[in-house]
Amino acid sequence: MVSCVKTRMVNPAKLGGGTSEQEQFKMQIVDLNSAHFFLYSRIDYERVDSIPYRSRVFKLDRMRDLLDRLGRPHHHVHVVHVAGTKGKGSTAAMIASVMDNAGYRTGLFTSPHLERIQERFVVAGRACGENKFVDLVAQVEPVVSEMDCEATASSAAETGPTYFEITTAIALLYFCQDEVDLAVMEVGLGGRLDSTNVCLPLVTAITSISLDHTMQLGNTVGEIATEKSGIIKPNVPVVSGVRENVAGSVIETTARHWGAPLLTLGQDFDFEYALDWTSAEMRRPLSRITYREPGAQFRMEDIQVGLPGKHQASNASVAIAVLGQLRKIGWKISNGAIRDGLANLSWPARVEVFDNQPMVVVDGAHNVASIEALIDVLRDIAPHQSRRLIFATSSDKDVDGMLQILLPEFKSIVFTRFLNNPRSVSPERLAQQARNHLENSTFRSLNVEISMRPDPRSTWQLMTEKSGASDLICITGSFFIAAELRQLAREFVTQCQGAV
Repeated sequence: MVSCVKTRMVNPAKLGGGTSEQEQFKMQIVDLNSAHFFLYSRIDYERVDSIPYRSRVFKLDRMRDLLDRLGRPHHHVHVVHVAGTKGKGSTAAMIASVMDNAGYRTGLFTSPHLERIQERFVVAGRACGENKFVDLVAQVEPVVSEMDCEATASSAAETGPTYFEITTAIALLYFCQDEVDLAVMEVGLGGRLDSTNVCLPLVTAITSISLDHTMQLGNTVGEIATEKSGIIKPNVPVVSGVRENVAGSVIETTARHWGAPLLTLGQDFDFEYALDWTSAEMRRPLSRITYREPGAQFRMEDIQVGLPGKHQASNASVAIAVLGQLRKIGWKISNGAIRDGLANLSWPARVEVFDNQPMVVVDGAHNVASIEALIDVLRDIAPHQSRRLIFATSSDKDVDGMLQILLPEFKSIVFTRFLNNPRSVSPERLAQQARNHLENSTFRSLNVEISMRPDPRSTWQLMTEKSGASDLICITGSFFIAAELRQLAREFVTQCQGAV
């Protein structure tokens, strides 16, 4: 592993004398508040309704330029690159957990974060510390300021680096300076034009393809598959968990074009799934899988996965196939490391169950496919319980598609909004869309109680007042609502358990 050194501090005066116009770009990063202020002042497409994905704003040249000025940290880090409509974060976390258990120092970059931005940058299972994070931002800021000055001086419609480009650069710089053995990088949006797509991966993976971010990636699974298969590199193995025929065909064609060996779920590897619990008291649901590669005569039975659901079993099988490709090129990964890494994985807001009276489930599902996966798990873990839903989502999501799946499954729904992101849909609009469905002949027989609350805290108060000890409360629709309500749910469970 080639070591990285801290990037130099760039002097904006080099651009032409340090004028007051240039000086306005300078910002001193001295603590967490100033680091946050710098990052949150950038263009952040996680916080806007319209993402100009196909415009000149989304291009890899600026990302490459940023990394070049930082000493090309991506050239000194071994990478596994993971894309997909759903499951990419979980799959990336599974791979990193196994590699940690195999004795490798492993970096993990995922998005979005739930509570702290440092959660995006993980080494050896630990989120980046506050002091190190501030130091990394301080290293990146002068380079970004230099690029801002150049963009302002340019006659073209150029902008400086975006929030996600900067956080990607911070991740690569961190992993390089910390001398990780391997970094697992989750794609942010799409694949082809995503800022992570400058990496030089050992293996790539595409977990699943379904309709999401259609305004940016395309209105069909074929178009979306084209964008996500943009991470496939010449002669680099790609593992696909995609079962959909059209999307699978696109991935196969792209892999063949680049000479990339392709392993496909259902053909080159497969799995069997069963729901299980961590104890007789049903404290936490999990998955048990059997993984097999028919052609290679490889099989592992009774693998415990710390995340419940058939969709997580599928993600685990993709992770194991990726690990198999790493084994082929010399990485020492025992079956025991695979078992321990998958069993010990904790991944918040992915069908996260707080076993209590009532039971609380927190999940970041935000598209039709992930809502379907969530409902499948709820039917397994609480087939006879009365279910109540807290729902909030973003304005670019298929609200009607999600409501059609959710309405038949819940006794009552409280619509709300998250407060820390402006893309939230109003509770009034969500409630009206739900009522429109309930007036339709398909749903007219349903008796679903609809309520609205303006914020997460009042929503939680109403829901806990309505719920009985045998009920199930589900929080879903977005990672943003999951983040804002998860802490309240944990406090509620702690209080209830303390009162027993």
